[in-house]
Amino acid sequence: MSLPVYNCLIVDDEPPAREVLKRYIQKLPMLHLAGECGNALQVIPFLHAHPVDILFLDIRMPQLNGIELVSTLVNPPKIIFTTAFAEHALESYELQATDYLLKPIKFERFVKAVNRAIPQQVFPSLTPEPLLATEDNFLYFRADRKMVKVMLKDVLYIESLKDYVKIITSGEPVITKYSMAALEAMLPATGFLRIHRSFIIAVKKLSAYTNTHVQLGTIELPIGKMYQHEILKNLPNISG
Repeated sequence: MSLPVYNCLIVDDEPPAREVLKRYIQKLPMLHLAGECGNALQVIPFLHAHPVDILFLDIRMPQLNGIELVSTLVNPPKIIFTTAFAEHALESYELQATDYLLKPIKFERFVKAVNRAIPQQVFPSLTPEPLLATEDNFLYFRADRKMVKVMLKDVLYIESLKDYVKIITSGEPVITKYSMAALEAMLPATGFLRIHRSFIIAVKKLSAYTNTHVQLGTIELPIGKMYQHEILKNLPNISG
């Protein structure tokens, strides 16, 4: 028996936020990404031209915000708000939104929201084949007042700088305002590994490691104690 498929539309003016939701949607076989919009004004013509079952909608956007958009829709799809601001929660539920997700959004919380949107659906699996860091995969980050394209195959490691992260690549480093938790959620399930509160490494760039450190070529980074057990469990055992 084939499963029903639900069409999803992502609306967010930040490309990195859209990438997180796109990766989450790809993990659930009953969800299909019908499209994505960079602002709310693009949504109305899209809904007229395409069937949409679930709308993942940011709130604070230029020209027309998410709350205002929903107020204009006569027969809206299921609405799941995705925002970094908690203060709009009450207003969203007055609009009969299905759920209200605060960024950075964890996958488990995303699944719970989708379950609310389609409560009759029983998820057959939440662990499909992970997305790999292939030649074609990339992410965009806002840096130096522009959106910078970063190819995943070029990333060596990522370092936390309080409210910012530094993405070390084979070329110039990219510094962008983003949390490590949000960035970790954006990366493929395989290919990258959180080794410390301040570091995420590209596994293919790993040249050596001990119980306490990893080596990426000539660069040595520490393994955090809270990450040590999980890391060493997934890497070949170290004797001695």
